[in-house]
Amino acid sequence: MSASLTAPAAVTGRPAHRDGNVLRWLAAYTFSMVGDSVYYIALSWAAVQAGTPSQAGVVMAVSAVPRALLMLGGGVIADRFGPRRVVIGSDAVRCAAGLAVAALLFLTSPGLWPLALLALVFGTVDAVFMPAVGALPARVTSRDQLARVQGMRGLAIRLASIVGAPLGGLAVAAGGAAAAFALAGLLIAVSVPLLLCVRLRELGPDDKAAAHGDTAWRDLVAGLCYIRRHRVLAPLMLAIALGDLGFVGPLNVGLTLLADERGWGASGVGWVLAGFGTGAGAASLLLTVRGRLPHAGQVAAYAILAGSVAIGALAFVPGVLAAVGVALLIGLLAGLSGVMCGALLQTQADPAYLGRVTAVSGLVSLGFAPLSMPLSAAAVGAWGTGPVFVVSAVVCGLGGVVALCVRDLRRAQLPR
Repeated sequence: MSASLTAPAAVTGRPAHRDGNVLRWLAAYTFSMVGDSVYYIALSWAAVQAGTPSQAGVVMAVSAVPRALLMLGGGVIADRFGPRRVVIGSDAVRCAAGLAVAALLFLTSPGLWPLALLALVFGTVDAVFMPAVGALPARVTSRDQLARVQGMRGLAIRLASIVGAPLGGLAVAAGGAAAAFALAGLLIAVSVPLLLCVRLRELGPDDKAAAHGDTAWRDLVAGLCYIRRHRVLAPLMLAIALGDLGFVGPLNVGLTLLADERGWGASGVGWVLAGFGTGAGAASLLLTVRGRLPHAGQVAAYAILAGSVAIGALAFVPGVLAAVGVALLIGLLAGLSGVMCGALLQTQADPAYLGRVTAVSGLVSLGFAPLSMPLSAAAVGAWGTGPVFVVSAVVCGLGGVVALCVRDLRRAQLPR
């Protein structure tokens, strides 16, 4: 089934990077992501100041629970009520919560409980926000521009991480956690009027009726059945799951333990992460400029396989400089496979199901894959970094094997 979109005059046929409608959406998304980065700096600083390191860790982890538990329901909400309406509502709630905690911290010293509550609110809202964000591009631009939009979105994420952390640090230095929370809320607030100015293409009535049932539960079941039956999306979800499981542990916990083992120090970790970020940004820029790469399924598969080899090699490099070079390669390959998988999700999924498709993908990446971090840390303590990185590389590589072995995914193409 392929959903048609009505109101063609609402979206122009020009390239996405020259389309004011897409650029307004991108600006809104970027402000929201920068606000998120500032929020996390503020939350971590306030939690450390108000409690012990272990208590601060619990506060930082609180948001992960509702996000993982409610993500599938968030996809249903995004598809039922429309992604723009859900994103605007989510940003409004996050803005109000951040400003409320900023005012509370400015007036008094309430301890950890408002920080934990704020983290819980953000995690709950994220479960709705993330699927809606994934479903919005298909309503903003034409299908042949979705791959380029995916690259532009990747660049926005990189920009947010580069700009948000220094902004958060400056806000904390100038006015403490209260100022940082206020800045985060104001940045997120900027996205709301921008989103209100974005024109959308609406689903036709026949597509809405086919994709939605009488109840939210039936919508969820319909979405899961749609993914399971889809010849590209089902194996793509498995490939993403295996790739993330093998990637998240080594590049988060494993890298820190490797740097400690080799004596690279915190600066060494920073340089390696900078190399990774540069490579990932270059991959997003490539798709933004080109707009389309041929043989998308094969490119994603080979990028996952080559990236897995690079992950395994990272544990055996002789020094920091070589590690930065390998991390640059990992970032380029992981970024390429990530944007290609994201573009395939956007272009292969029926727009009426895209919120639920994004929710399943997000649950795989943000719900299951982080479980590899404590496992990686425990395994490094037992067997060392080398064997753990190699096993992780094998798991990651299995994602590429799946993509190559499933004919429909291997032959998947991005629209011209």
